[in-house]
Amino acid sequence: MSKRVVVWGTGFVGRMVIAEILDHPDFELVGVGVSNPDKVGRDVGEICGLPQQVGITATDDVESLIALKPDALVHYGPTAAHADANIDLIGRFLRAGIDVCSTAMTPWVWPQMKQNPPNWIEPIERACAEGKASCFTTGIDPGFANDLFPMTLMGLCSKVRTVRASELLDYTNYEGDYESEMGIGREADFKPLLEYPEMLIMAWGATVPMIAHAAGIELDDITTTWDKWVTPTDRETAKGVIKAGNVAAVRFTINGVYRGETRIQLEHVNRIGRDAAPDWPSGTTDDVYRVDIEGTPSISQETAFRFTDGSGRDAATAGCLSTGLRALNAVPAVNDLPPGWVTPLDLPLIAGHGTIR
Repeated sequence: MSKRVVVWGTGFVGRMVIAEILDHPDFELVGVGVSNPDKVGRDVGEICGLPQQVGITATDDVESLIALKPDALVHYGPTAAHADANIDLIGRFLRAGIDVCSTAMTPWVWPQMKQNPPNWIEPIERACAEGKASCFTTGIDPGFANDLFPMTLMGLCSKVRTVRASELLDYTNYEGDYESEMGIGREADFKPLLEYPEMLIMAWGATVPMIAHAAGIELDDITTTWDKWVTPTDRETAKGVIKAGNVAAVRFTINGVYRGETRIQLEHVNRIGRDAAPDWPSGTTDDVYRVDIEGTPSISQETAFRFTDGSGRDAATAGCLSTGLRALNAVPAVNDLPPGWVTPLDLPLIAGHGTIR
């Protein structure tokens, strides 16, 4: 029997996932919620740029969506910068007994992370208990590229000296916020939000203590590094021109320290153009997520997300779709779990039931 789902959010990820749900034998779209008043009352097919109307109109009426009694809310809402709104919305569905699978609030990828503010955790715990519902948060990085992938590969080893998960992306065609968050496109002396260690660890570092927990260790510390590369020439991007003398690449790490050594590491290299920061790590192809384990045995794995359907959509778009589909495909498993927080350590193998058709 197909799972009845409500989708909240028709932004970049939500629009793509909705199109996939409509053709999926395991899921039935029964409602769509939006925050933008300009989208309220419009057919979902129109909002998502589909060639036909869907027969479902977008709404900001949360209670009407809850009244549909879906099996799950699949939530593609805003980031943790809008924490209060996310907590309120998700909490309402949980208290009504509706499981939630979300890609927002990346610190919730590992709710046990000490850096999570209590006022971000306790309201969801109470809502899950009241409604006897479950809440799962995923992403790509933070998310499956640096939790599911490295932990799966660690299960093939007898000893792991270090494990590193890297995001190696060209942001030339990326249209998200990298100026204030990462400082790309800004002057070299500008200090972006994520350069502050406490902000970087809380926003993107949740999988470091998750991996440590999975490996049965408790970290001594979590540290960060941050490097910038200034372009000597102007660089064209989807968002305009990055002028010579401004930052066109950043490299940062989040490091899990155990017994005085970095044993778990997340690394990001985000650049404008493949030739930017040429001495920094790159994938064997553009735009990859890489896992490197030094151990017995040592393992290296690169994962590339691509469209081969002739649509011309780029690798970043493919990665965003996979991020959304991870949340959707987890719905049946989350439905079967006891109430409370759900992490990758609680989920069974999600093999993509219904994807071959």
